[in-house]
Amino acid sequence: MAWRKSPPTLIARFDAVLPKAPGVVRRSMFGYPVAFVNDAMFTGLHQESFILRLSDGDRRALAKAHDARPFEPLPGRVMREYLALPPALIDDAGELKAWVARGLAYARSVKRKPARSKNRKRAAKR
Repeated sequence: MAWRKSPPTLIARFDAVLPKAPGVVRRSMFGYPVAFVNDAMFTGLHQESFILRLSDGDRRALAKAHDARPFEPLPGRVMREYLALPPALIDDAGELKAWVARGLAYARSVKRKPARSKNRKRAAKR
């Protein structure tokens, strides 16, 4: 399945609401803009979807207030902690910026995973 590129207007919105905070890094993943903090992705785009990683409570609140849906990049492959935001929220720059800031705060609070050993595959074969 070929993925569609994000529309230029959505990319511009993403860049406009992305916090200019210490540690926030904008990258590209699978050709889509995404943002990381402490090596943890907290927001990004996928095709026409603006996705955001949030705490359990914030996910419930956002889903209830705006009918946001769990992010599912492939059928049956839901990404835990991520919601796909509805167009009405994406169009409201002020509210979108506030939710992205909540996603950033949550990502900062998540404990970092330990680095993987490069010799892990070799050790598993032994």
